[in-house]
Amino acid sequence: MNQSSDAPSIDPSVRGPEAGSSPEPGLSAPARSRQVIGVDLGGTAIKLGRFDDQGQLLAELEVATPQPALPGAVTMAIAEAVDQLDPERRADRVGVGLPGPTDRAARLARISINLPGWLDVPLADWLESRLQRRVTLGNDANCALLGEAWLGAARACGDTILLTLGTGVGGGVLLGGSLFTGHGGAAGELGLIGLDPDGPPCRSGNRGSLEQYCSIAGLGRLSPLEPAELCRLADAGDRAALAVWTRYGQLLGIGLSSLLYVLTPELVLLGGGLSGASHHFLPAVWAELEQRVLAVSRVGLEIRPCALGNGAGRLGAARLALDRLG
Repeated sequence: MNQSSDAPSIDPSVRGPEAGSSPEPGLSAPARSRQVIGVDLGGTAIKLGRFDDQGQLLAELEVATPQPALPGAVTMAIAEAVDQLDPERRADRVGVGLPGPTDRAARLARISINLPGWLDVPLADWLESRLQRRVTLGNDANCALLGEAWLGAARACGDTILLTLGTGVGGGVLLGGSLFTGHGGAAGELGLIGLDPDGPPCRSGNRGSLEQYCSIAGLGRLSPLEPAELCRLADAGDRAALAVWTRYGQLLGIGLSSLLYVLTPELVLLGGGLSGASHHFLPAVWAELEQRVLAVSRVGLEIRPCALGNGAGRLGAARLALDRLG
């Protein structure tokens, strides 16, 4: 594999424990009381947690994602971080959430349009060889949704959509309480649906995708200000900033309207860094949905931010490993 010659630095600050909660009836409890590691691979950081089978966080670690984030360098960074997080090997299973689809067997990272060189990478095999622990893979937004369904905002909700609004726009779909990934494992790439056929080009090959309008870069097309500053100004009542968030909400609402007609969820969860400004853009989202979506397709619909913040992805990855690897 194409490994980087420079070993990534590992942050020695491993913290724990932290209390968790018991799983809700919608997701059955795993049979064995054993520990598991969940990994959330992002473009700038890799977040890891060691959990028991009730979702209690026992230890956590965050390391920088190697730059450039080539597959070999990332594999070594994850492996070294897992060994640092669990030097006594209490956890024999690892779930990894990554920014892109996997194959149906959850062994290959099929493609990640925002990471260089990621095309059919056998990440599970590479990690298992290095770690001598069993590994399964999942899309990062799917993992975040699983975490929210287990111990967060989507508990007891059978039909849920999650959108992560950040560097890109990720998505996950829960139908009837089960994660929907389609026949090839790649379903649920909600950020890649088309919004404007003549819009900006997307790395997926699409033009005018939802990601091009509702990611951080998309927000940058509406304002040169950083999202945090734009939110601060809007909190202070700045009219120009409020107008930017209103336009952002309109675009997000247009994209959501298509998803509602197809999936008619009871809950839409918003995660990622931009969701922190949802109090500014959700009114515009609702206005678009009420105009564009028949009432019968949005009966009882709720839209709210994720409850678990940046910890949802690693928790969901751990749950994925518990469910798939026994």
